Amino acid sequence: MDKLQKFELMNKVVRELEDLQNSQTALITKISQIEVDNMNGLNDKRLETDLGDMHAKIAENVEAITQIFAYFEEQRDEYGDKNRAAIEAAEAAAAIDAVK
Repeated sequence: MDKLQKFELMNKVVRELEDLQNSQTALITKISQIEVDNMNGLNDKRLETDLGDMHAKIAENVEAITQIFAYFEEQRDEYGDKNRAAIEAAEAAAAIDAVK
C-alpha cells in the first residue's frame, strides 16, 4: 500500500469513527426521550431500570469512541504531515493519469 492509499484509508476510518460517534449519540438521545416519556406518566419499573442501564453503557461507548476518534485523528494528521510530499506527489500523478 503506498502512502496515498494509506492516508486515504486513514481518512475513511476517521469518517467511520465520526459516524459511529454520531450514531451512539443519537441512541442516547432516543433512550433519553423514552426515559422522559416513562417518567411523564408510565412509571414502568422495567423501562426505568433497563433504559437507565442502556443509557449508561452507551454513554461509556461514546466516551471510548471519542477517545479512539481523537487518537486516530491525531495519528492520521501526523502521518499526513510526515508524508505530505509523497502524498501530494501521488495525488498529482493520479490527477495526471485521470486526465489521460
